[in-house]
Amino acid sequence: MSVRRGMRCRKCGAPAVINMPQHKLALCEEHYLEWVPARVGQTIKRFRMFRPEDKVLVAVSGGKDSLALWDILHRLGYAVEGLYIDLGIGGGYSAQSKEKVQAFAETRGGLPFRVVDVRETYGCSIPELAQRSRRGAKTCSLCGLVKRHIMNRIAYEGGFAAIATGHNLDDEAAVLMQNTLHWQAGYLGRQAPVLPSTHPHLARKVKPLCLMYEREMAAYSLVRGINYIYDECPYSVGAKTIFYKELLNQLEGRSPGAKLHFYLSFLKAKEEGTIRFMEEEEVQMQNCRRCGQPTTAGDLCAFCRLWERPEMAVCGPAEEFEA
Repeated sequence: MSVRRGMRCRKCGAPAVINMPQHKLALCEEHYLEWVPARVGQTIKRFRMFRPEDKVLVAVSGGKDSLALWDILHRLGYAVEGLYIDLGIGGGYSAQSKEKVQAFAETRGGLPFRVVDVRETYGCSIPELAQRSRRGAKTCSLCGLVKRHIMNRIAYEGGFAAIATGHNLDDEAAVLMQNTLHWQAGYLGRQAPVLPSTHPHLARKVKPLCLMYEREMAAYSLVRGINYIYDECPYSVGAKTIFYKELLNQLEGRSPGAKLHFYLSFLKAKEEGTIRFMEEEEVQMQNCRRCGQPTTAGDLCAFCRLWERPEMAVCGPAEEFEA
């Protein structure tokens, strides 16, 4: 955190631990740890993400954003439970990530969380799954498919009203820039802080950190004493969103608040109808005959079709993970 020497907290005059030119605000440790949860709480209410009585499943990866989100929602008094999906990524990445999640929960009085080991449950880790797939599927695409399936299953089985993820403002702005430059109208139409449930078996997806800068979340984790994994997933190296984040950082450096203005202006334009996207045709959903989750593609969902492929037989029969 870069703070000019002698900078003081705007609220009490104590030495500041962070300066946020985008908000024209500098805060000391005590007031910063008050400000962040308050801002996240306002975001939850502003976009009607969930109610105080709702059960919320927090997808935790061991990184700063998801652990900070878990911490903040717990401090705000919400009924939250963590979900860690062990993807089986080598080089110690998944093992270290899991250790961070376990240690975080233990140091906070034993916060409840669940662990789903992909290899143990389905027969293949994500890297093995990508290697054995003969259709050239990218590791990140397969990973996303598997994680979405598991999150939906756990949320439905556990009676959770919402699935909360740690996507911050930098994440959202980078995706927005990428989709705008390529004019991905379908993705732009769906990008929002809240993705409502479209089926009884699907919980709504929410992003309580969508108005928080990545730098703000890093500072919160540091001041709060959250021990998180610093390394990025090895498969994210070279991701396009990283390039767009770098571009946005340059813009932010010249014009503080540019990321926030870009994202909020987009949401406002959608809400007011200034920009409109072609509405998707209503599709008929049916339950997958194997796992029971909703699908629009025949009697098997994309996840179960993945494991039905001949090249995946080595991972074990699909019946082994029937819901």
